[in-house]
Amino acid sequence: MNNGRTRWGAWLLLLVFLAGVAVTAGFYHIAGGRNKTLGYQMAEVAPGPVTVNAGWGPETIADIAEKAGPAVVRIDTESSSNPLLEDPFFRYFFGEPYSPLPRVQRGLGSGFIISPDGYILTNQHVIQGATQVKVTVIGFDKPFPARVVGADAQLDLAVLKINADRPLPYLALGDDSQVRVGDWVVAIGNPYGLDHTVTVGVVSAKGRPIDVQGRHYENLLQTDASINPGNSGGPLLNLKGEVIGINTAIKADAQGIGFAIPSSTVKPVLNDLMTKGKIARPWLGVMLTSLTPEVAEFLGLPGPEGALVGEVVAGSPAAEAGLQKYDVILEVDGQKVKDAADLVNKIQSMKIGQKVKLKVFRGGKTLEINATLGEKPSQ
Repeated sequence: MNNGRTRWGAWLLLLVFLAGVAVTAGFYHIAGGRNKTLGYQMAEVAPGPVTVNAGWGPETIADIAEKAGPAVVRIDTESSSNPLLEDPFFRYFFGEPYSPLPRVQRGLGSGFIISPDGYILTNQHVIQGATQVKVTVIGFDKPFPARVVGADAQLDLAVLKINADRPLPYLALGDDSQVRVGDWVVAIGNPYGLDHTVTVGVVSAKGRPIDVQGRHYENLLQTDASINPGNSGGPLLNLKGEVIGINTAIKADAQGIGFAIPSSTVKPVLNDLMTKGKIARPWLGVMLTSLTPEVAEFLGLPGPEGALVGEVVAGSPAAEAGLQKYDVILEVDGQKVKDAADLVNKIQSMKIGQKVKLKVFRGGKTLEINATLGEKPSQ
């Protein structure tokens, strides 16, 4: 009888041990496994920002594509336009009031989810002029109608909102200041309608200023990861799966030269876009130009440093402070002004409502003028 109990006890211990192994193995599989089905189920229940273990290995890119891919979306737009009204010859005979049926134009771009409740970041030029915006998300049968929450043409940023029946996986904004030239990056987007195309490259340069189709971009990341039409608005990711840039432009006559808006440009303005629908910028209200040595000599200045006021906007903070046309602004709050661009950058780094002390050269004399920055009017 004792032998029987001993055998039953041994079997019981073995079963408990095996059950413990099974539970442990199951936990490891859910927490660290790569099963796609489990990954989507967990994303639906408790989504979080995509993260990938730092470092480089044979499966790093595949891991990033697998984990970040569901947070990258396709954006389709429709807009109405009438090319005849843009023809001067047509307008000459029929005039502006004539309006035949418009032609529907369709656009394609990319974007990525930035919160589990369906906020999406993309480029402003992707949705510019759109009368209808639809967003396709992995795991859903039909595209979502999207609402434009906020947009800014100057920075080429836009935030959309969709309403899903469950929380969505999303991407976190990383720190592009930690990125070095030569670091590996991954781009995901929809070039030419080829959904969720993954390309790989490096950061080729930082701080690139470029002009594209009437837009001036500052401080862009340059990459040789392939970017094509349709990639606009998609994420440029580091090896942690963090967004360090928003793919924006390419050099059409070159290969391997693409540009992305750095995350450091996005972070300070994202809340304004989401809550106000626009970016609130500090404003002085002057039209500026840089000095030349000849103009500086004519005005009686020792050198061409400073920003020349070409015009003062009526009713602006500058007008209320008493700034005048042909004033030269030499300093702001004790900081020397090199040229017009330097003054603009200094003002933009300040806050709406902030009081500033301007050192101004006027008619051969140096004056101190106090001004309170306002909010730049919407254009």
